[in-house]
Amino acid sequence: MGSRGQPEESRAAILRAAAYEFAEYGIAGARTDTIAREARVNKALLYYYFKDKETLYGAVLDDAFSGLKKTVFQVLDGDLPPREKILAYAGAYFDFIALNQLYPRLMQREMMRAREGQSPHIEKVIKNYIQPIFLRVSEVLRQGIAEGYFRPVNPAHFVQSIVAMIVFYFSSAPMMQKIVGFNPLTPERIAERRASALDFISAALFLPKRNASQGARS
Repeated sequence: MGSRGQPEESRAAILRAAAYEFAEYGIAGARTDTIAREARVNKALLYYYFKDKETLYGAVLDDAFSGLKKTVFQVLDGDLPPREKILAYAGAYFDFIALNQLYPRLMQREMMRAREGQSPHIEKVIKNYIQPIFLRVSEVLRQGIAEGYFRPVNPAHFVQSIVAMIVFYFSSAPMMQKIVGFNPLTPERIAERRASALDFISAALFLPKRNASQGARS
């Protein structure tokens, strides 16, 4: 069983177990007994790190969204031109979700909870994670439009479309398997979806390359 002598390992194990439990059952249905057992810590240690279930839930959200922000900002802070940067951003976002397939369910549950006015975490999540990502991607879109790489789009809609195209694939996988007749979450199918998503973004956003030089001169 985990102990206070291994604080980082114990805390990480609790967060992993809690992410699964909250994604599967929501905060109301999640059981701290189950989380402690799956994390291989005693319940007293769980409450040593997290004073109650709501605090643990908030820490899971922080862990999920901070990981996403760190991943995509590695691309967004780089020096790639707009075409390459927007595709690298979408690819990094896709890869993060593909490696953390619990997160779409966590996000959906938190959005539903916020809609019902029951989330004490949503303002922090928006301010610290979602809004900074949105603003940075919007800058890339505006730069690409100004330089003639992208057709005019409204970032408020286009950024959401990128996210939805990625997240919905994983959150709807059980339903889609019944529709399409194959498992959409095999490595081969995930790779196909990634390529398809990037192709769709390119087709929806990119102008012919000759327009870029014209935009730069105008």
